[in-house]
Amino acid sequence: MDIIRATKLAQQAAAYSVRIQGMARQHHISLEEEFDEHDTPQTKYIVVIDDYLPVATCRLYAIDDTHVMLGRIVVLPDYRHQGLGTLVVRSAEAWAKELGFTHAVLESRVEKVSFYEKMGYHSDWSQQTDGTFHCVRMEKPL
Repeated sequence: MDIIRATKLAQQAAAYSVRIQGMARQHHISLEEEFDEHDTPQTKYIVVIDDYLPVATCRLYAIDDTHVMLGRIVVLPDYRHQGLGTLVVRSAEAWAKELGFTHAVLESRVEKVSFYEKMGYHSDWSQQTDGTFHCVRMEKPL
């Protein structure tokens, strides 16, 4: 498997493909909900490629000068429970750190909080959102 920092249009399309298959299609999320104002040509994505197929992704963008938002973390169903979620998050954290960010932030679905806690993320549960999923804001120093 290859881990790429998607900086070219075709690589970003690979990230979009994973999100369409793993979230929009699986959870019946409209494309307008899945793709938002943070999906731009300047947005950064990590993509895991198996042979030539994209199978996992993570999006990252600046919140401010020190905080980066990690999101749209998706692993295709056939590739889950193989460590790819951890791999894309760790890869995004490393890239963010290289870019000068000191803190990573994400909004975890409630049922995935323990996964992110094992990776060092913490939440006080005070910032919660109700959208497509019930989520909790979590943060970690890089």
